[in-house]
Amino acid sequence: MIEDATRNFLVRLAGQEPKDEAVWAEALTHGSTGEPRDYQRLEFLGDRVLGLVVAQWLFEKSGAAEGKLSQRLNALVSRAMCARIARAHELGPHIRLGKQARDDGGQDSENILGDVMEALIGACFVENGFEAAREMVRALWDEEVEGKAGSSKHPKSALQEWAAGNRRRMPEYRLVDRSGPDHASKFTVEVAVNGVGDARATASSKQEAETQAAAEFMRKFA
Repeated sequence: MIEDATRNFLVRLAGQEPKDEAVWAEALTHGSTGEPRDYQRLEFLGDRVLGLVVAQWLFEKSGAAEGKLSQRLNALVSRAMCARIARAHELGPHIRLGKQARDDGGQDSENILGDVMEALIGACFVENGFEAAREMVRALWDEEVEGKAGSSKHPKSALQEWAAGNRRRMPEYRLVDRSGPDHASKFTVEVAVNGVGDARATASSKQEAETQAAAEFMRKFA
């Protein structure tokens, strides 16, 4: 059911041999294949496991206040971070996609990569329990947690504080364009502060486009 190359990839990722191949195959299967089961249920589970593992990890290693912990947690468990880690470990070629989704670049879609990464954490939890899932997350996220990911203020928060500090109206975000198929959409968002200017950014999710637009605004005007 799972090819040798994918099996070897899963061993590197999870630290042990897959036992129930059907669970891991499900975690790698996108809805575009038409298969009766895809990664969505496991992604739902893996998202919660990831959040708990990283929250516990941050609590143990830092005496920071709740606000700072939440800031780092949100950055570390974001879809963008999950996709970044998926790319670093070359997950894309192992995802099962329908022909159209593959032709549309689904292997490198931030949404798909992030979702499948969480689904694989869910599969590890289902097959091996919480301790094994925690070890998997800690191995994959170690560099990011030990680094500065999420340490800086989120660009949208930074922009909001800048606007308030300069007695300006709150930033206004506007979806300018959405293009591409559902599984590989591109969102262009504009953020404007009245009397100052605006900035735009394009990303694979509306939320990420807003974040990048806020960062671009701060680069231009702050």
